Parts: sequence; C-alpha cells; structure tokens
Amino acid sequence: MAEVVIATSNPWYLELVSMVFLFFLVFGMSGTVDPVSLKGQLRNYKAIGCGLLLQFILLPFIGFLCVRTFLLPAPLGLTLLIVTSSPGGSYSNWWCSIFNASLSLSVTMTAISTVLSTVFLPLNLLIYANLAFSDNIISELKWGAMFLSLALVCLAIGLGLYGSYRSKKNGANSYRYQRICNKLGNASGICLVIFSFVISSLDPKGQIWNRSATFYLSIASPCLIGVIISTIISSSFKLPKPERVTVSVECCYQNVGIAQSIAISMFTGPDLADAIGVPLYYGFVEAFVLGIYCVICWKVGWTKAPRDEKFCVVVGTNYESELAEMRDEGQEVIYGMEVRG
Repeated sequence: MAEVVIATSNPWYLELVSMVFLFFLVFGMSGTVDPVSLKGQLRNYKAIGCGLLLQFILLPFIGFLCVRTFLLPAPLGLTLLIVTSSPGGSYSNWWCSIFNASLSLSVTMTAISTVLSTVFLPLNLLIYANLAFSDNIISELKWGAMFLSLALVCLAIGLGLYGSYRSKKNGANSYRYQRICNKLGNASGICLVIFSFVISSLDPKGQIWNRSATFYLSIASPCLIGVIISTIISSSFKLPKPERVTVSVECCYQNVGIAQSIAISMFTGPDLADAIGVPLYYGFVEAFVLGIYCVICWKVGWTKAPRDEKFCVVVGTNYESELAEMRDEGQEVIYGMEVRG
C-alpha cells in the first residue's frame, strides 16, 4: 500500500493564534507574581533543586521505562520520550494559580526549566532514544519549532516579571496590576484550551478515540506514576505543602506543544497519525489527573486557599497576591487566614 503523505505544517494563522494565547497565558501568570516572593524563591534552593530533579531526571526515566515496558514502536515511543523530556509547560502556572499552590515557585521553576531545556531536552532524547531504539532516528529531529516555543515562553516570563517589578514601585497600583495579569492569564489559558481542542478535533491526524488499550495505558502512565512519586519525594524534602503541590504539578505538566511540533516535522503518513496522538492524549491526561490532584490538595489544606471556601471563589481569587499585600501592611498571615498583629 502506498504511503499517504500528510501535510507537515499548519496554516500560519492557526500557529499565530496559538502563539498569541500562549504568550499572554505565560505573561499573565508571570505578571501575577510578587517580586518579593520571586526573589525569595530564587533562594529556595531545596524546592527548586527537588523540582529540577523530578523534571529532568525522574519523568524522562519513567517515560523511557514505559517505552520499553509496552514495547512502543518508534513513532509512539520517540514522541513519548519527547513529551516526558519537555518541561516548562505553561499550563502548570495556570493550575498553580487557579488552585493557589505556590505560583511564584511555579513561575520561577518554569523560567529555569525552560532555559535548561535547551540542554537537557536534546540530552535526554539522545540518551533514551538510543537506548530504546536500534536505529539512530535522533538525527532526523528538527529543532527549530522547539527552540521557537522555548524562546517565546522565556520572553513572556521576562516581560511579565519586569512589569510586576515596575508596578511595585507605584505602591498601591502593584496589586491592581497583578490582579489584571491574573485575569488575563486565566482567560488566555481557557481560550488556548478551547482553541487547541477545536483544532485537534477538526484534524483527522489528531483523532485518538480508536486506539488500543496499550496506547492509552502507556501514554498515561508517566503522568500517573510521576505525580505519585513526586508527591512522595517532595514530602521527604519537607517542603511547605503549597510547594509540594507546585513541585508535583511542575514535574508532570509537560510542554506538549513542543512534542506536537517535532512530530509534525519528523513523521508523515500513518506514522504521523500515530505520533500526533501522543502529545494530544497526554495533554488530556495531565489536565485531568492534575486537575483532580489540585482539588484534592486544596480540600486537605495543602494550598494557600481556605479549604472550606467555595470552589468558584477559590479559582477566582489569587491568594498569593493577597497574602503579599497583607504582609506589606504588617499583618501576619497563614495560608488563607489573616492574623492581625
């Protein structure tokens, strides 16, 4: 049977819309962060070190084990390795924001991991692809789309943090700026989710509803295993509970857009149809699993939001910004509570 060649590029305007939503999502989440909290997080060596260990060592290794355990073919296996080696997913900031984990730590880790990804992503791929497959298919990778996505995230983080820093000098306007950025980031995140779902559902390459049980189990396993192990490890580091939530989310929430771009540039025909489903399905899994995980952590008191507050209030309020404002007013604060001193 002749190979069916599927187009390897999307219309430019679709990619542009996606990048605009991505930029404002990252910009909004970064602008929400209080500069004082960020400065403190840069010295939070234990949490950052734990998070980077989980992102660059644990999850890529789990991905490799899944590829070998389920004997995935090259299109599926290589794409899964790319997914598990691509930290810096911007939705991690969004989840940490709406469920009130440590957003400042999340943005700090996203910034650091995005920069380090330029080294560790190709390094992990080089190691695990050569261990998993006999053919040296790593030479076929095209890195342009990957580095463009990483550069966009770095730019958005830098501009968002700079805006927050500048607004801090304006006194009372600082928290107004952060609240506006928080709403902008949340709105952009919702728009990007809807946009991605609509585009993928219209594209026959991205259909994932008629796959084998092995496909669903193998692609979901890294996220499921990762969130459990990362919670155990972050707890063993005795991190504050909101930081444990952030570290676990950062470990498992991957930049699936990078994997989609590389898959489109690498594969054609049936191989592309197989490969493109991996990041799409992993994206659904990570959103579902980590969404439930964040709700559970909120209800057991592991976030900065009061666990007895209404759900709609929690997801619509940035408690980290409010707590920073209380500290500036000389009030002692405990997660979601105020103690006047």
